[in-house]
Amino acid sequence: LRRHRRLAILRFLKDCAEYSANGSIIRDMLNGMKIGSTNDQVTTELAWLRDQGMVSLDDLGFALLATATVSGIEIASGIASHPDVQRPSPRA
Repeated sequence: LRRHRRLAILRFLKDCAEYSANGSIIRDMLNGMKIGSTNDQVTTELAWLRDQGMVSLDDLGFALLATATVSGIEIASGIASHPDVQRPSPRA
């Protein structure tokens, strides 16, 4: 589930304006995709993605803003891979 959650976050950020979204919007997206996620789980995964160089994080005080990096976009697109992020399925 963690690998799937990480991929879903990266794919979502890839499709967002400026490749950015705040943590609560990301949590709502995950829950809407039936990937049950708490605030703590989203924060933990965003921190992990940051530590791997796939996102940058900005603490705005009222929200955590995640922005996908080039590496994160490449993984979300299936161009690159990471053993701890689910590889995207081919799209028709």
